[in-house]
Amino acid sequence: MSKRITLPSPAKLNLFLHIVGKRPDGYHELQTLFQFLDFGDDLTFTLTPGQSGARLSQPVVGVPDKDNLIIRAANVLAEAARRPVPGVSIHINKRLPMGGGLGGGSSNAATTLIGLNHLWQLNLDEDTLANLGLQLGADVPVFVRGRAAFGEGVGEILTPSSPPEDWFVVLKPDCEINTGKIFSEQGLTRDTPKMKIAPAFEGDASRYRNDCQDVVCELYPEVKKSLKWLSQFGPARLTGTGACIFGRFPTESAARIIWESKPSGITGFVAKGVNISPLHTKLVELK
Repeated sequence: MSKRITLPSPAKLNLFLHIVGKRPDGYHELQTLFQFLDFGDDLTFTLTPGQSGARLSQPVVGVPDKDNLIIRAANVLAEAARRPVPGVSIHINKRLPMGGGLGGGSSNAATTLIGLNHLWQLNLDEDTLANLGLQLGADVPVFVRGRAAFGEGVGEILTPSSPPEDWFVVLKPDCEINTGKIFSEQGLTRDTPKMKIAPAFEGDASRYRNDCQDVVCELYPEVKKSLKWLSQFGPARLTGTGACIFGRFPTESAARIIWESKPSGITGFVAKGVNISPLHTKLVELK
């Protein structure tokens, strides 16, 4: 039995994000297209049989362990196991910015569910893990399933999709965005017409947008400024509720030329869009 495993925890982009309504429970009905990036965090899980429970090798600054989605995911899985499981120490190599709209916390939770299902030899199937993930957040199931997808509902109803695997410049303006604040704004568009079928996504066609983008730009000038700069080189867009924005390029060299010319004070990275999550690619290697 393996006692240690290191797995990727990739970023995602919302290639578009349409808000098509609001539910009685206050959640918003969405339509979105998720694609993964070949860039993200890494999580290392080490079994500690002499101890019980899950713990982080180093706390994440500003996030109490009990609120961390990694620990919450481990606890949810341990409860679903219905048998004693070994303790585990989890180390995170953090590359993704927090609060960037890249799904870092949700991805960490999904990698934890999948990694510990493997280490603990629980043999829970993908549907079970995705349902456990939904308890932790609406974006967790797409990371569990590991395929680019058209998302509906609150983002958990998924139809596999195959958008072009282009290169992206991803910029992180220097601000933290409160998702709840954005979704509660009066000016937010909530009535974008629903698409009846999953789109055959063709670049940045005008029919696609991020309905949060105008509100975010109004409230966060740093995002507006970065969007204006990146838009010089082609369509640029917010992912999720931000703060990260992205521009699409056909080749790595084209993306890196733009990246090298970015204004000072902006962080980010260049990455390739992939339709199979790097986490699932790694799992295939382990089998």
